[in-house]
Amino acid sequence: MLVAKVFVVLVCAATTVKAIAKLEEVFAWKQVTFTWPSAETEKIAKEEGDYEPKNNLPLGLARWKDKLFVTVPRWKSGVAATLGYVSLNEPINKTAAITPYPDWKAHILPKNDSKPDPNTLVSIFRVAVDKCDRLWAMDTGLADILGNPKQVLPPSIAIFDLNTDKLIRRYTIKSDWVSEDAFFANIEVDVKGDRCDEAFAYLPNLGSYELVVYSFQEDDSWRFKHNFFHFDPLKGDFNVSGVNFQWSDGIFSIALGPEEPNGYRTAYFHALASLNEFSVNTEVLQNQTLAADPHNYHLFKLEGSKGENSQTASSVFDQQSNVLFVSQQNKDGVACWNPKKPLNPQNVPLIIEDHEKLVFINDLKIDADRNLWILSDKLSHFLYRELSPEEVNYRILKIKVDDAIEGSICKV
Repeated sequence: MLVAKVFVVLVCAATTVKAIAKLEEVFAWKQVTFTWPSAETEKIAKEEGDYEPKNNLPLGLARWKDKLFVTVPRWKSGVAATLGYVSLNEPINKTAAITPYPDWKAHILPKNDSKPDPNTLVSIFRVAVDKCDRLWAMDTGLADILGNPKQVLPPSIAIFDLNTDKLIRRYTIKSDWVSEDAFFANIEVDVKGDRCDEAFAYLPNLGSYELVVYSFQEDDSWRFKHNFFHFDPLKGDFNVSGVNFQWSDGIFSIALGPEEPNGYRTAYFHALASLNEFSVNTEVLQNQTLAADPHNYHLFKLEGSKGENSQTASSVFDQQSNVLFVSQQNKDGVACWNPKKPLNPQNVPLIIEDHEKLVFINDLKIDADRNLWILSDKLSHFLYRELSPEEVNYRILKIKVDDAIEGSICKV
């Protein structure tokens, strides 16, 4: 019995080490910097409190060609720019400065009682790149979230044409959906086939436990309410690298499965404070009538539990391998699941783990080359302790999807 247990431990350790060995650390910052117009501009920004390096924490990412977009939410004052990019052209500078996107002007917040420019980008948590070369950004519009919160602009979706770097649309979330508890920190984009107008954005409201669906073609939105969007009160206790805290975040991220012949997909979702994974077909989500139907409960499905301490902030689906990747906040790693198997702890193995480089994985993305990108940022330390400017705090790593699942039960 003891020999069998030792063998199992060694096999699991070997699998984990194998994945870690293939992780490529692309960027690593102690503190992020920006490509300022001049040294004098940066100096003035620091003097006036517009740039406080320690308050700039990268959180979301997305790749488009040679640009890797990075978001920096305005958790605290002194965030220079909430959306920017770093170049992936070789040779890559691992501590590269972030270039504000689409330009510096978009990130200048109004002072005193002046009115904001309607195209101002205030506080973006996550972004998505679609197959039509568009960047979708969910802007909360809320600045200095942990200090003196100010709703500079209402929550909105900003959509950019990446070939021209022009803002092509800004859609404001309906005011009666923005309650005191509402918080939109994520966005997933679904384009039907090659019909770029037939695009939908799915916007989880983690604080009000709702899901907003936006239609690009109709330039309109509707919202779903469901019990599955709520957090599990027994699973809101987190311990990330020695930092203990309690959250009550509901529906948090959505990952889309392969497109079916009818153009729809399976959308997988979960609350952050939960161990369960759920699903719903996008045919349901894209039906505005069903959103208002009080009998839509059984159109949503419980897939199963990922297992103890498996709370997930970010997820992404690789359609070629048919594998869902989920971050594991309490485990400093990434797990996987192939929907061809029942969702239970045995079928959701931890395939990547690193207690130094993967402390609080905040975003996962898969690019057109099927690289799995991972952003870790020690968010729990940032919120509840202090980050040391002498240590690497923020990392962006990548691994080929096929390498990540090699040897695991997820590869079917």
